[in-house]
Parts: sequence; structure tokens; C-alpha cells
Amino acid sequence: MSTSDDDTPDLPDVPPAEDMGDYEPLAPGEDLMGEDFAPPVDTAPPAGATHPADAAPQTPASASGETQTGSTFTVVGNTVQKAEVAELPSYRTLPHNIEAEKALLGAIFTDNRAYERVSEFLRAEHFSVPEHGKIFDAAQRLMENGQIADPVTLAGFFEGNDELVALGGPVYLAELAASAVTIINAGEYGRIIYDLHMKRELIHLGTQMVNQAYDQGVQETATTQIEKSEQQLYDLATEGDYEGGFQDFRTAVLEAVHMAEAAHKRDGALAGVTTGMTDLDKMLGGLHNSDLLILAGRPSMGKTALVTNIAYNAAYSYHKSGGEEGAVVGFFSLEMSSEQLAARILSEQVEISSDKMRKGELANDEFTRLVVASQELHRIPLFIDDTPALTVSALRTRARRLKRQHNLGLIVVDYLQLISPPPGKSDGRVNEVSEITRGLKTLAKELNVPVIALSQLSRAVEQRDPPRPQLSDLRESGSIEQDADVVMFIYREEYYMERKKPSRRMEEDEAKYLDREQRWMDNLQAVKNTADVIIAKQRHGPIGDVKLAFIGEFTRFADLDTSHMGYDGP
Repeated sequence: MSTSDDDTPDLPDVPPAEDMGDYEPLAPGEDLMGEDFAPPVDTAPPAGATHPADAAPQTPASASGETQTGSTFTVVGNTVQKAEVAELPSYRTLPHNIEAEKALLGAIFTDNRAYERVSEFLRAEHFSVPEHGKIFDAAQRLMENGQIADPVTLAGFFEGNDELVALGGPVYLAELAASAVTIINAGEYGRIIYDLHMKRELIHLGTQMVNQAYDQGVQETATTQIEKSEQQLYDLATEGDYEGGFQDFRTAVLEAVHMAEAAHKRDGALAGVTTGMTDLDKMLGGLHNSDLLILAGRPSMGKTALVTNIAYNAAYSYHKSGGEEGAVVGFFSLEMSSEQLAARILSEQVEISSDKMRKGELANDEFTRLVVASQELHRIPLFIDDTPALTVSALRTRARRLKRQHNLGLIVVDYLQLISPPPGKSDGRVNEVSEITRGLKTLAKELNVPVIALSQLSRAVEQRDPPRPQLSDLRESGSIEQDADVVMFIYREEYYMERKKPSRRMEEDEAKYLDREQRWMDNLQAVKNTADVIIAKQRHGPIGDVKLAFIGEFTRFADLDTSHMGYDGP
């Protein structure tokens, strides 16, 4: 045999056809191995595998770029050439632990009390082998009905079940019971199974995010996709949180003492976020973390004005105290723009009519005061989001981001009925509002911050005399008062008194008319520039009325009487 210049081996000399019998030369390009040749394939199961359940879920490894290559030989002319051929990509398995699943099921069969260690967080869908999930679900139903779950009692559940029959039927159930090592580790096995389920879901979610980002047909913006992905991650994180549960009374008592200590260090004033109004702070003790506060009222009562004052006062106090008091405020304004809210705050602080600001009727000195005040106000940690028609999901996503970036301490929502329901759900407006209030309460507890939400009142309040609001007037849902820790109403008698100005009756003499008009003017003067905050529900304290001063020209609420002149507030 000779070799060519490129070191490729030549074919041996071919004898004449008459000396070769049935020998036929290979055609150019034909594989030396022949078309019927196939290399041996290792079909042995993985080590330790005795049932189809031991086959792990798989996913292509193409994401990692791993491929395997092989070689083949072909005849070209009178030479043999070696060619590299790319084979199918290798596969990697999704995270799983078959042995932990078997051990947990076996522990439950051995002693049903092992189920109590995982019942709070583990579900059938968390198992990587679907048949194991079905076995766990059947055992769960038996135990919750007060029956024993073991291979004998479970056998009837799976008669005619092809999947279980493929695993071995009752024999496999007995094998699971035999695989139990100890029930002491049942809780740990459950946590392993749950953690691996979370990782599989995380892989699925990541793949879904990538595919949606690549899909040019989707009309959603990148920001919307990010918000949805954040919500899905949050749902995944809280789906089966097993870190909750009971805590000993000692821990709860220590937390209560720490809260009382915080109030004591402030001379007993309050333990929560200040509202900037002394009487209101005394009644509420401040705005407490994890509380949902509802501030409701009829139109023109000053709901937005009051909550804007509270938000500014809390942010101002945080700024002036270096973070010791007050809070960083996130204001979700679904009704007014951020510019309109800022104008209200400017009007309040420099005591210039917001109407004059809007109409451009400011004098030069007033405009100068406005500019100087704005340079001071822009340092206040008050963040405004005026995106309309937000869902609770989007609101939660943005609040979490602000909490992470700026240590958010107070959330304001203006107002509750303008929050959009979750997409795809339409169970009636009452149920929608119930879902929204539950979502806001959950947000308050999750971020451990107070949440103030404004709410409209029904027209029924106008039918009473005097038209003072009450809990039954809350619009569209009784769940508002159930979910809320504090429910407050704004009632301005001045607003209604102005609309009761007497007119002269027919055949009424002037003296009587003037007497009636004078009495009306006296009554109006008695309530002028005042407002009542009616605390109709307070889970942690008393109910009652708080009188405040209201200067409508500057949309400003403040302490009413002169005994608070020394109050060092904003």
C-alpha cells in the first residue's frame, strides 16, 4: 500500500475481476462500512434504574452550546477520506431527585405523621415524576379524611391506571414503602423536592421570557413584559413559602416591646409615620407599618388635598430628620398628573393660590417665592407615578422596585376605584374591588409599610341630614371595611352649608328673611375653614372625630386651634 502526498492512505491494488469471484469494487463516495452497518448502541438503563420512573426529565443542552462530533470514512476516487460529522446535541436533565421522592413517599407510607412535616408547602405537582405526584395526592386525600395511607389502602386508587401499572402497580407501592430510611428526614426530603420544582419552574419561566422577547408579533412593550415577568417571579417565590407558620409568643412580645420603645423615645407621641398633624397623629399613633388605611369622602371634600398634605409632611420629616422620622413616599396618582400634584404642594408651601398659578396671574414677587420654594422642595423624597389604569400587579412591581432602590416607607394610592382589575377577569365590579383591596393589604404586609388608599362614597350619604358619612357608604364593596385596618372619612360641613343659603320666600316680610339669612351666616362662619376627619374604624385604637383647619385657597390641611402654635412641623 502506498500513500499520497497528503498522507491519505490509498486503496490496496484491486485484482482483476476474473480473479475476484463475486467481489464488486466500491462505487465512488460509498461508505466502507456498508449501508446495513450500525454501531452498537448502549441501551442499558442508568445505574440504579429499575422502573420507568427513574428516567429523568430532559431538556436539550443546545442552550449551553454543547454538541458531540463523530467521524465517517468515504471513498473518493481511489482514496479513503475522513470527514467530521456533527451529531445530535447532547441532552441534560431538568433538576430532579428521584430518590428523595421515593424516600418521602416511603416515609409517609411507614408513618402517616411524616405528612405533617410537608403538608403546608408540598403539592402533587411539585414531584418531577407525575406518577409520584398522583400517589402523593391520593395519600393526601386519604389522610385528610382520617384514613390510613399505605400500599394496601392506595392500591384501589390505581386499579386500571396505566401509568402506575407501567411502574409495577401494587408491587411498586410496596417498593416505595420499603425505600423509606427514616421519617425524621421527611421534612428535608420535602424541601428538596420543592426546591427542585422551583428550579424547574424558574427554567420554564426563563425560557418563556426569552421566547416572548424574541416574538416580534407580540404588541407588548419591553417594560410591560418586564413587569409581567417580575410578577411571575413574585408569584413563584410566594407560591409555597414554607418559611411562614407559627412563631413563639416570646418573639411576638419582643416585637411589641420594640414598637413601644420607639414610641417612648418620641415622648409617647407615636410609633408610626407622622401625618404632620398633631391631633390626627395622637388619635392614630402615626401610620403603622403593614396597615391599610382607607380615606374616603364625597367629591370636593378634599381627599386628594389631605392625602397630599400627609405625603408631603411624611417626606419632609424624613428629609429634615435624616431618616429618623417620617418616610420615603411613593404616590400613585391615577387621577391627577404629577405636575398637578406638585403644583398643589407648591401652592400649600408658599401660600399662593393654585388657581392663580394655573392661570398665570402671579405677580413677580410671587413667582420669585415659587422658584425659591421649588429649589428646596426638589430634595424631598417624594416619588410620584401618574400612570393611569394601573393594575395591583403593576403597582406592586413598582412599589417593590422603589423599596429596593430608595427604602420606600409609605405608599399612597389615589384612588382605589381607578385601579384596573387583573386582565382576563370579569367577576363583577364588587368582586374586582374586593380583589384590589386584598391586593393592597397584601402589599402593605409584604413591604411592611403603611398603604393609604383613597375611596369614593356612594350617593346615599347625600340623602341624610346632616350628610355625615358612615361605613355602609363605602362604594362598591363591603370588603373595603373588612380588609382595612383604619377607615377615615372627610366631612366638611362648610361645603354643604354654603349650598343652603336661604332665598326669600313669597309673601315673607324682609325682617324674617334677614333673620334667617343672619342665622345662616352665623352657622356658616362657625364651620368656615374647618374639616372633620371621622375615624370610623381603627383596629388598633379608638374611633372618633378629629377637627382640622382647611384653607381651600391653598388646598392645605393643618392643626385647627392655637394650642398647637408651637408644633415644629412643615
